[in-house]
Parts: sequence; structure tokens; C-alpha cells
Amino acid sequence: MKSAILITYDEDDAVNEALALCDAAGYKISNVIKQEYLQRAKFGISEKKVEDIENLITKFRPEVIIFDELLRPSQNYNLASKLKILILDRETLILEIFESRTNSSESKLQIKLAHLRYEMSRAKEKVRLAKKGEQPGFLGIGKFEVDVYYDDIKHRMISIKSKLKKAGKQRELHRQGRKRMGFKTISLAGYTSAGKTTLFNRLTGEERPKGKELFTTLTTTTRKLTIGKKDVLISDTVGFISKLPAYMIEAFKSTLEELLYTEVVLVVIDISDFRSDLRKKFQSCTKTLYELGVEPDKMIFVLNKSDLIKSDNIIDKVKFLKIDETKKWISISSKTGENILQLKGLISNMLELKKSTIIEESSKEELDKNYGF
Repeated sequence: MKSAILITYDEDDAVNEALALCDAAGYKISNVIKQEYLQRAKFGISEKKVEDIENLITKFRPEVIIFDELLRPSQNYNLASKLKILILDRETLILEIFESRTNSSESKLQIKLAHLRYEMSRAKEKVRLAKKGEQPGFLGIGKFEVDVYYDDIKHRMISIKSKLKKAGKQRELHRQGRKRMGFKTISLAGYTSAGKTTLFNRLTGEERPKGKELFTTLTTTTRKLTIGKKDVLISDTVGFISKLPAYMIEAFKSTLEELLYTEVVLVVIDISDFRSDLRKKFQSCTKTLYELGVEPDKMIFVLNKSDLIKSDNIIDKVKFLKIDETKKWISISSKTGENILQLKGLISNMLELKKSTIIEESSKEELDKNYGF
């Protein structure tokens, strides 16, 4: 593993998530620098703290500095020039994880598209720095003119989008085929590392790779499952994460759009999380699902890892999240199998009750209320 110094927010949940991201990307953290504010104009942090980090670099000789926030190219340049070391911001780190975990041609295209969208959002400032000669080798765009740089990115994006569109059409044909055969579909969604893949394995008997690492699943997998004496299809999807930029969600849209066409969405939540983590992850998931256009009435909130928490605490957290009686929820343990039969029963009831009537589009205010924002 590469050695690194991590700069992150002075909050336990932020530190824990940032460390998990670093571990997933293959970085060993020698020091954690905690700051209340990471968005100062020049370096993202104060100049005094930059000097402190210089001393740490001399002492521990890390290979990279990881900055747990989005950095503008000028901030990245300023830090890299001052510290004479490679700087990775949060988005670059997530992209590295995606790239290392991808194992299908479609997900590889999605990662490439996400990379290009990241570059596009920063192109003007990179070119400005290059023209001023302020390029120490960390930005790596060469001596592009702005139009040439933009055209190069756009050309590659058009090519990738075209390939993803073909994959999307193929996915649509699969959906139509499943519909003709009478298959109902279920999808798993939720925060990364909430236990979606463990639940998928428990329900299907599969042995898909799982673990505590973030983003174990990047490629949607679909398998057959018997619910209420009927065969249905269940899909595992990529996990969500806080501060996941819109362009990354857009890049995975061809995969995540399966959530729009499924009859039931199992929103998996790690109910053993501390309250601060729980609220942040819950809101991150529901916000992402809302932005994708997933209807609230399709959802079952699956409170996973109930074996790690007392039943009274589960009820308290249900109230804390405002998952009241109007929302469908159930506590389970994917690890021990607790309440898995009850979950199947709840899914069966939803599939039976599911009607083909057209649901009128709710106002944004109504949807926000349904999602518990």
C-alpha cells in the first residue's frame, strides 16, 4: 500500500469515512490532519497548517497527500508546488477506487465518462494555469489551447456516451424480455458497505464478493429468486456515498436506471451506525434516489445488521429517521438470517398489491416530505 497523509474534517464520521475511502483505494495513512474548514481560497487550509504538513512530510515521507474535499485546480497546484508532492482530492480518490474495482466493459466505460466529466469541470482553470506556465507536472494536460482541450474531452465523451447508449438499449431489451416472461423485479439500493451484497447472497444463495470495503459492487448483477411461490428477479447495484458529485451519478445512470423500472426497491440501511452517521447516510441515499426519480411507494427500508443492536434501539432509530407507519420498513440481519422470511413476505405483499395504474406526479414538496428531508 502507498503511504499517505490524510486531511479531513474534524468530525468522527467524516474521519471514519475518509479512512475507509483511503483503505479502499490502497493507501496507508500515517497521519490524519483534522480541520473544521477545508475550503480556504489558496490551499483549502491555512498557510500555517501547510507549514505543519511540510514538517510531517519531511518526517514520514508519504507518497501522496489526500485531501477529503474537492479542490480547484489552482488549490491543487498551490499545494503541490508548496509541498512538492502529489495531491489527491476526494473526487479523484473515489475515481481511483472505481477504476480499481471495475470488472465489466460497461462499468469501465462509466468510469472513463466520470473521469472526463471531472476533467471538463476543471478544464478552463487548468488551461489558464498551463498558459501562465504554472504547471509543475501534477496537472498533466500539456500545452493545450482551451478550445483544443475542450474538443478533445468532448470527442471522447461523445464516443463513450454512444457506447453506453448501445448498452442501455441492450438493457432495455432485457427488461422487455423479462416483462414478456412475466418476471417481477426487485432492486437493492443503499449506502456503500450497508450490507447489500450480503443480503443479495442471503436471498439468492450466491457468493458474490462482499466486505467492509467501500464500493465492493460496481457492476449490477441480476439473479432469480422465489418469492411467494413465484420466480422474481433481484439486482444488486452500486452503493451511494455522501458528497457523490452529480456527474458520477450521471456516469452510472445506465446502471442505476434499473431502479426506475423495478417493482420493489430494498433500501438497505446499516441500523447499527451511530446516529450522526445514520442520518447522513439515510439522507444521502434518499436524496440520490429522489434525484434519480425513484418513487417512494416502491421502497422498503431494510434495517440491516439488527444482530448488532438491541430491539429498543432499533425502534428509537426508526423514530429518529422519521420512518413512521406510513413507510414500509423491517429490521433484519443478512448475516444471521433474522427476519429474512418476513422480508420475503413483505416483498410478496408489495408485488401482489402493485397495480399498473399511472401515478400522478407529486409536487417536489410532497416528495421531500415522503423522503423525510
